[in-house]
This record gives sequence, C-alpha cells and structure tokens, in this order.
Amino acid sequence: MKIIILGAGQVGGSLAETLTNEANDIVIIDTSEARLRELRDRIDIGVVSGQGSHPSTLIQAGIEDAEMLIAVTNDDETNMIACQIAHSLFNTPTKIARVRAREYLDHPALFQNERIPIDVLISPEQLVSDYISRLIHQPGTLQVLDFAGGEAQLVAVRAYYGGPLVGQELRFLRQHMPAVDTRVAAIFRRNRAIMPEGSTVIEADDEVFFIAAKSDIRAVMSELRKLERPYRRILIAGGGNIGAGLARKLERNYSVKVIEYSRERSQQLAEQLRHTIVLHGSASDQDLLLQENIEDTDVFLALTNDDEANIMSSMLAKRLGARKVMALINNPAYVDLVQGGEIDIAISPQLTTIGSLLTHVRRGDMVSVHSLRRGAAEAIEVIAHGDESNSKVVGKAIDMVDLPQGATIGAIVREKETGPEVVIAHDDTVIESGDHVIVFLVNKKYTRDVEKLFQVGFSFF
Repeated sequence: MKIIILGAGQVGGSLAETLTNEANDIVIIDTSEARLRELRDRIDIGVVSGQGSHPSTLIQAGIEDAEMLIAVTNDDETNMIACQIAHSLFNTPTKIARVRAREYLDHPALFQNERIPIDVLISPEQLVSDYISRLIHQPGTLQVLDFAGGEAQLVAVRAYYGGPLVGQELRFLRQHMPAVDTRVAAIFRRNRAIMPEGSTVIEADDEVFFIAAKSDIRAVMSELRKLERPYRRILIAGGGNIGAGLARKLERNYSVKVIEYSRERSQQLAEQLRHTIVLHGSASDQDLLLQENIEDTDVFLALTNDDEANIMSSMLAKRLGARKVMALINNPAYVDLVQGGEIDIAISPQLTTIGSLLTHVRRGDMVSVHSLRRGAAEAIEVIAHGDESNSKVVGKAIDMVDLPQGATIGAIVREKETGPEVVIAHDDTVIESGDHVIVFLVNKKYTRDVEKLFQVGFSFF
C-alpha cells in the first residue's frame, strides 16, 4: 500500500518505521530536513521536504496514486487542509488526520466529505485520557485494553509473592475460579516472552497478560496479587488538553485536583471544571504538595508537555507518600529507564496514538490494534468473515487454526440476540463468521501473517 505521512515527529516517525516493516511504500513529508535525513538513514522510506498542505509538495510525494494520507503534524490546520486538498484535487481514498483542539473536536459535523473530508479523526489527548482512566478504574494494573466496546478486556498485572496462583501451574486457574472463565495470553519474565501452557508456572514479578469479560477482571487479578483498594483521590500535574480532559472525565466519580503553572490557564480551568479543585503553582513545589496532603493521594499523574518535569515531580510525589505515580513520557528512550522504580507507570502517548492509527491501516476487517510492551507486542481485534470453503478460520476449532509463531487467540466476542457474549478461547472453541477474534502477538513482525489468516479467499469447484 502506498501511504503518505505528513509530519516526521515522534508519532509520524514511529508510524513510518512500523508500516515500512510491514512492506508498505511510505513517503514522509516534513519541513525539517534534518529530521527527514535522520529517518531516511534509519529506515527505507521516501522523504519530501516542504509544507504538507501545499499541492505541489503532495504531488512531489506521489499523492496522485497514494491509497492513504495520514496527517499527523503538530498543526491541526495543516492536517485538515492537507486532507481537504487530497480529497478535492486528487480523490485520495482514505484520509486520516490528527486534530487536537477541542474547538474543532466539539463539532464533529465539520468532518464530513462535503465540509472537511477526513475519514478518520485521531485525537491523541482523548486517546491518552481514555487510556489513563481505564488504569484508574482497575487499580493495580499496568495496562488495560478494551475490546468489543469494553465487553472484554486485556489486562497486564505484575504477579506478587503471596498471590494464590504464584508458584503454581496455570492449569490450576480453573480450579481456583470455577465460575470465572479467563485465559492468560502471554507472560513476560525478565523482558522475555513466555507462551503460556497448562504446565507453565507463574513466578513473582512476572508480567502477566490475561483476557476476561470486564466483570471478571478483578476476580482474576486477585489470583495473581493482593487487590488494591479503589482509588478515590487523584492529583493531576498539568492542566493542558490531556490533564483537563482527564479531570473532566473523572471529576464526577473521584476527588480530583489539578495543579497548573500558568495563572491564565488555571483560571480558565477553574471556570470549565465543575467538580475539580484547580491550584495555581508548580507540581515540583514540595510545600504545595505537602499542603495538598500528597501523602493521602491515591494517584499522582504528571501530564505536562515536559518529560523531565514529569519525571522529577513524580519522583518527588512518590517520596512524599503518593500511593501510585504515573507520568506522561514522550521520549521513548526514557520509558524503560523510569518505569517500575519511583514511577509506577510511564505512559507513552506515541504508542497509544500509533495503535489507533494502525487499526485503519491494516488489511482485513480490523476493529482495534493496541501496541504493548513499548511496541514490541500487539493485541488485535479482527472480525472473521466467510465460511468453511473460503476462510482459514471460520468453522475451525482454535487448536486447528494455523496461527503464526508467538500468536494466541485469547477470546471471541460473539453477537447474540441478547447482546454481545464474551467467549474465552479454548482449544475446542469453534470460530463462527462475524466473531470478533482477539489475537495476542508477542512479536508484531508476524502481524501480516495474522492479516492473511483472516482474509477471505476464493474457492473454485
């Protein structure tokens, strides 16, 4: 597939690298020649230096025969105009744009073919806010992913000493919880993937990915670690789009405070947020944190645009007694350095955004794609189509499906008259047409094999 990407920042560059590895023809446009040169030296892509919303630049990149335009520059207007030009002048089939400003997002009717023709709208701030809110709703998790509209969830937790299943084989999970159906999709031990079998023994400090119906998540977690009490008090450092959006999402059900350094912005937030306490000051001010009872805070969230400021304020909050600390980290090199120490969870907005973009780029009927383990692994929700004569999966039991190396089917969400039903995958589970199949891949280089597996072929008699 020929894809043009506008913007060679962290999202555009990471996306280009991912898509190039999947045998796509990628051209990236940016105004920074230094950034383009760096990308071209590292990955096999075409580069064009210029303004991405100019027709001449798009023509130079090959827009006339491109199947997709992905506009992810830091400028909303550039992204929107580029999509308009791609549609009006070149009839580009698929146009994806990153739009951040709430002033635009609050008017979804704008983004239609007869107005601003954007097929897929990506809002990183909203994606990150949703991601963090899931972590808050499921205390003690490292990652929480929704599938089939939240009917099923894939959850990562760290197994602790004292968990009922720690030190035991996985096959005893059913005996421990006869009324709950779940499947362990993967285990990461000392950063190495272990494909789970019935005889696999869970060890303390293992990072365990399991899938279950949303209502059963807490029960499964209790087998791997001591359950944490629900969070109540949330302190957010940074009142930008992400911090404000998260506060708006949480303020009705939690006690929320926001610390914002800009006096003007803090005044705006105080007017916009109805149930949130807005404080003007620095999140690295020890006296302010102590004054706001940081030792009683359940979750401290550092969500400014400055990685170093987020890291330092998070470490300070943890030292002063915050129960759980999460920090927004834009630089991928920092994530592995800080997570698991003073900082409990490092949140990468790039990975969250890229997963959403990949959903619309991948072949086959993809519903969602999630990047895991800093992009090394993936969880995919794909719809099975066809019948036994033209599908490699429909009508087959899971143990007969020719999955690529390192892939497991965790669950199926099947539409019934009474609503969606979560079917945890077992060897004898038969896949039906229309099933939403949730596949876990410990190595994303096999993603193309999964796509081919679910594509409908033709039979000739």
